[in-house]
Amino acid sequence: MKNNVKNSDGSWFLPFRLATFTVLLILAISRFRDPYLLQFPFITYAILTLFFVLAFAFRAKIKIHRLTGFLIALQFMAELAFESGVIYKTGGVYSPFSALFILTIVSAALWYGLSGTLLVASSASVCYAFIVWFKLAAGGGEFSWSLSQVRDVFSTNETEFYSVLLHLFIFYLVAFISGYLAERFQTQRRQLESTFLALRQARLETDEILRQISSGLLTIDNRGVVVYFNRSAEATLGYAERDIRGIPCRDAFAERMPALAHCLMSGLATGYDHPRRELEVTGIDGRVIPLGLSTSVMTSDDGELKGLIAIFSNLTDAKEMEIKIRAADRLAAVGELSASIAHEIRNPLASISGSVEVLQRELQVEGENERLMDLVVKESHRLSEILTQFLIYARIDRPSYDKVELCHVVNETLQIMRHHGSFHSGIELDFVADESIVYVLGNADMFKQLLLNLFVNGCEALGKPGGELRIQLAMNQNSGNAELYVQDNGPGIPADEIARIFEPFYSSKKSGTGLGLSIVHRIAVSLKLSVSVDSQQGEGTTFLVEFPLYGIPAASNDRHVTSKAVTA
Repeated sequence: MKNNVKNSDGSWFLPFRLATFTVLLILAISRFRDPYLLQFPFITYAILTLFFVLAFAFRAKIKIHRLTGFLIALQFMAELAFESGVIYKTGGVYSPFSALFILTIVSAALWYGLSGTLLVASSASVCYAFIVWFKLAAGGGEFSWSLSQVRDVFSTNETEFYSVLLHLFIFYLVAFISGYLAERFQTQRRQLESTFLALRQARLETDEILRQISSGLLTIDNRGVVVYFNRSAEATLGYAERDIRGIPCRDAFAERMPALAHCLMSGLATGYDHPRRELEVTGIDGRVIPLGLSTSVMTSDDGELKGLIAIFSNLTDAKEMEIKIRAADRLAAVGELSASIAHEIRNPLASISGSVEVLQRELQVEGENERLMDLVVKESHRLSEILTQFLIYARIDRPSYDKVELCHVVNETLQIMRHHGSFHSGIELDFVADESIVYVLGNADMFKQLLLNLFVNGCEALGKPGGELRIQLAMNQNSGNAELYVQDNGPGIPADEIARIFEPFYSSKKSGTGLGLSIVHRIAVSLKLSVSVDSQQGEGTTFLVEFPLYGIPAASNDRHVTSKAVTA
């Protein structure tokens, strides 16, 4: 594009003009008997020609103003004068150098438009007609400036008259053609420059869009060489574009992700598009990264394979979200199941438990019978407690939201906890808050249920005397949340178990039902709270619950469920 614009401005005429002048000068010196007579005009004309060539070649760097335009006009006038002198000295109408006028006319077309070129052609025509007339008139012996002598000279020299007319016709024809073509060239040049700038801007915008899109994008040519690699591709794969651009993809990805290179080359070999693939690659930190990959082949208009485009994205978050959705579906199914089972079993169980207690009071049982009777009553109570938790788990749905003072809820839950069976005097409960009054958005009863299950889980994890359960409430104004930490100094959770602690019926305790932390998770999902756990074996476990502060606009308080398990 750039070359086309440059070649359409008439620069081709400069070497042609210099070559023509050089040939004429050589002929003049070698053929004429008195070359010294032409030496001064030709040297002067050479200087003018050189000035014109330099001015035209560097016109882009010269700021065109009135003085420059005046100098250019003065040069054309000087050229016409010196050309007239050369023609006069070399025979007038018979001079072979009349073509010099044509060079000046065409040169004028490079600076001016059609009108300016016709003006220069008119000046050249006047000069040429005057030289011929003056030469003929002076040769006749009688010379005057009257119009009658002009008529007499040309009427008596018909050959010279028609020669002048032919030259004038050629001058104007050359002026019209060169001026017209020059204007067309200038118009085409402006159009091409405008198109070039538009294409350049579009290319820059397209390149910026491709570099800024969130999906990774890379292209390879028909030899498998990496041609393009955007920023998202750099962030996902851990390669810098400057390091792999221009390198075959097999060599570029051989160290950490040969599967990606094989997939790209196979798509290039088959020539088919693959809208969706999944493969695993190794990240720069050694972690396995699941990739979603789409490839499309690029072909020319005649069907020739030009290369391949690959668009890919990191599926780690999507995989984690899929796991969470599946877990939520399982929890919902368990909730429905627990509700139906609890209603079917609870009433008969209450009758059985009551009847056994009556028989235990009225009958005199001893020994093994008494132990069995106590076992029936004990297990009935335990089963009743499980059913109660079933019902709590099943009822957690569509809560009502209100303004809740969180410090008061924590203190009330701690009072309940002190009378719970899992608490004993060897456990130290400690509550610390950044502020004495903290208002959050939610449901007070569900908050108590969530906190009670967390406190019971912590006390059961401590077990032995000397344990400490520390509750800390911190304010995070940036996120618009109140952060509640429940920390124990128990044995911690093994790394292979921490991912399953929120699953229903999963428990590592001998007497656990596996519903305590499931209830915590279900309440968090229902209230859209964020719950996370950090555990180190031998040092303890910390649960973090983030409560949305009351009065924070929803747009600035991005609340979402992030039930995540982290091990250090």
